[in-house]
Amino acid sequence: RDKQGRACRIAGSQADIHDERIAIEQMRHYSLHDRLTGLPNRALFVDHLNMALSRWRREPRSMFAVVLLDLDRFKTINDSLGHDLGDELLVEAADRLRGAVREIDTIARLGGDEFALLLESLESHEQALATIDRINASLAQPFVLGGRTVYSSCSVGICLSSRGYVRGDELMRDADIALYRAKATKASVVLFARPMHEHAIARLEIETEMRLAMDERSFALAYQPIVDVSSERIVGFEVLARWNHATLGAISPSKFIPIAEETGLIHELGEWVLRRACEQRVYWASQGVDPELYVSVNISSRQLLGSRFVETVQGVLDQSGVDPQSVRLELTESALIESSTRALHVLTQLRALGLCLCLDDFGTGYSSLSYLHRYPIDVLKIDRSFVSQLETAGNSVLVDTILSLGRHLEKTVVAEGVETKAQLASLRELACGFAQGFYFSHPLDADAADRALALALPPARMSARK
Repeated sequence: RDKQGRACRIAGSQADIHDERIAIEQMRHYSLHDRLTGLPNRALFVDHLNMALSRWRREPRSMFAVVLLDLDRFKTINDSLGHDLGDELLVEAADRLRGAVREIDTIARLGGDEFALLLESLESHEQALATIDRINASLAQPFVLGGRTVYSSCSVGICLSSRGYVRGDELMRDADIALYRAKATKASVVLFARPMHEHAIARLEIETEMRLAMDERSFALAYQPIVDVSSERIVGFEVLARWNHATLGAISPSKFIPIAEETGLIHELGEWVLRRACEQRVYWASQGVDPELYVSVNISSRQLLGSRFVETVQGVLDQSGVDPQSVRLELTESALIESSTRALHVLTQLRALGLCLCLDDFGTGYSSLSYLHRYPIDVLKIDRSFVSQLETAGNSVLVDTILSLGRHLEKTVVAEGVETKAQLASLRELACGFAQGFYFSHPLDADAADRALALALPPARMSARK
């Protein structure tokens, strides 16, 4: 019985050792692979990349490429259909990626909807682009998720092997820079070039300086007059953020606003702009300015869709004591496209506060007409690209159409970007009521805006709502 007992214990201990080895192997596997898709994870991918870099240094005749890839619209699909179906999309996308590359190539999931590819033994960068073409074609095919058919695509950043790279993470950094450029410019594929790195460093410096500027309140506001076309009297001001850095000089909003949106600083900056604009309007009211003069403040999609935007606006209105009807909020079509249900809810609440809502750059989007019925929009602002063509024979049709549409739908219409007397004359012939642009005035600081109001006759009465 002793021998038999010992044999059982030995067999049992061997089984335990076997189970322990399996558990260790599983742990080792999961430490290097993504549990959802089974693909290598970041750690294993970087290890493969460093080995590829070492091989390329010894034998640089054939190149390799690092590719970073994001699925477009994944967040929208994930939020609308649920995380389980979002996971199904990721698994299916991983399978399609496997089918689009060679056996010698490495595919990894870095997290979320971001994948990485290591394409080895390439003869030229065209070979890498051919692989990306296969991937794009594969991902463009419909996905069937839970009985629903959805479509996706991808943004791609590519970095090719070249002299100067010491570590694999440097190639991943530059591929990521190219991916950022692809998403920012709406280009599906971007190949990294050295100036992109310099641009990324400059962008990081602006972000750092911007955070300091927010703490030091070194931004300022400029006010561009909006006028009655018939009398050229000032009826309102579009409020614009300005940043004049002590050493970098004037930094264009086209540079710092996108950075503010990406980093989340747009919420703090946007609230400050709205607050200062409202305070300025209250000051003008105390000086006896016409009560229907208004300030018009630009709102980004990030602000509009923020969780506490309506509460922020309500707080600014209450604390400043401004009349809500003298404040307008300008938004672009992209803010409505990004999350239509949420946008409708927020705009309805803002409208209930007594604010006037403007659709900026009208006519440049592909679905603006549907928004005029669905959303509580009061004002249409004709994009400057249409106004600039008014001096060319036969190019007034679009402006005339928008003006006619505005009249039929009882919307106020403002023409942007008026720069010449001829453009103004055309707008008068078309019976456009209101306009702004350099022909009337460049954006003014607060003191210059005060002087412009003091010199002008009382602004013509303008009601955004019929």
